[in-house]
Amino acid sequence: MSMPQFGSGSAPGAAPSCKNHPDRVTYVRCQRCGDPICPECTNQAAVGVQCPQCVREGSRAVRAKTTMAGAKVTDGRPVVTMTIIGICVVMFVAQLALGWDKFTSELVFAPSRAQAEPYRFITGAFLHAASGGWLVHILFNMMALWAIGPQLEAMLGRWRYIVLYLLAAIGGNVSVLMFSSIQSGTWNVGTLGASGAIFGLFGALVPVIRKVGGDMRSIYGLIGINLVIGFIVPNVSWEGHLGGLITGMALGYLFVRAPKDKRMLYSVGGSVLVFAILVGLSLWKFAQFNAILSSFGIG
Repeated sequence: MSMPQFGSGSAPGAAPSCKNHPDRVTYVRCQRCGDPICPECTNQAAVGVQCPQCVREGSRAVRAKTTMAGAKVTDGRPVVTMTIIGICVVMFVAQLALGWDKFTSELVFAPSRAQAEPYRFITGAFLHAASGGWLVHILFNMMALWAIGPQLEAMLGRWRYIVLYLLAAIGGNVSVLMFSSIQSGTWNVGTLGASGAIFGLFGALVPVIRKVGGDMRSIYGLIGINLVIGFIVPNVSWEGHLGGLITGMALGYLFVRAPKDKRMLYSVGGSVLVFAILVGLSLWKFAQFNAILSSFGIG
């Protein structure tokens, strides 16, 4: 004959009391540990009910699902993408309200200004043309960002996605810097727009699609068409598109091709390496620029 089991606080022969609330009599038991639990401590399980302690223990034992880049699988909203779009819209309204001289000119990327004001490598990517075909510029970029941004944000995780976007923006402007020259007059030309960063997102899609065995023809065709547009449409910076694309593709491979046990090392170390390369290229180009100025007795 078996003896009845009682939770802590229950004396032999007494009515069982809840393990967490000894003053409450209950005849319901946790299906996992067997201790009595009151209705407040009851959690519905696949079979029967469980106490809060067993639920927490079970949650710790379940391994969180992750994406191919090691990010936790979530069904939340694309907060980072929405924030970037919000910043671009706010900046654009400020451009319209304050004009070129009071606002845009202080943030736009220009090789001749970037050495003394390196923040322009970032801020220029959040501005858009506020004259001529201004509406097309910002709408096209934001639509493209919304089309691919949420998927990459979910795949890479928020912090990798932020790093990808910002470094692709910097990479686009570094490319503009590398192709500029005093002789051609492009050294003083301003560049603005999110397209360099967005091309970085397109570039990061390449290793993602290749890893899952997807059809690459559509993404290659999309990238090719947009690159060609940069060469044939006036006032479109193909240099920025190319730099963003290369930067994004490099980061994408680092993020999704890293061994599972070294994902963090590859992600952090690779991001730092890409940033260091972009800084090194910029310093080299600025050194050339300064040498030209010195040869003319300027500076």
